[in-house]
Amino acid sequence: LPRSLRILRGTMKGDTAEALGQVAAALLQLEAAFENCSKGKRFFGGDNVGYLDIILGSFIGWIQASEKILNIKLLDEAKVPLLVAWADRFCAHDAVKEVMPEVDKLIEFGKLLQALLNANQAH
Repeated sequence: LPRSLRILRGTMKGDTAEALGQVAAALLQLEAAFENCSKGKRFFGGDNVGYLDIILGSFIGWIQASEKILNIKLLDEAKVPLLVAWADRFCAHDAVKEVMPEVDKLIEFGKLLQALLNANQAH
């Protein structure tokens, strides 16, 4: 998933269509995993945010940045409704909402990183 997201954001070379397919497939697997793990509760581990929520939640901002850059919807309610609802709950949680990075700032950061990588490769 991380490699595919970097390709989609344009910070890594690769086949965009293939990366998009990989992200879509990974999100479908996460949808099934959420349904299985949560057993109808709000988060992967139950009623409260747990380690798995934090690990997977760290990708939400980058997924949203990729959506904005490419003008596409990866977290699509029609395809992964449980995952979309989980992401909304996770981002709104008191322990998360103050530390979740803004999408535009992530995009700026990604562009800065890419510029630094390009400069290092040129030398």
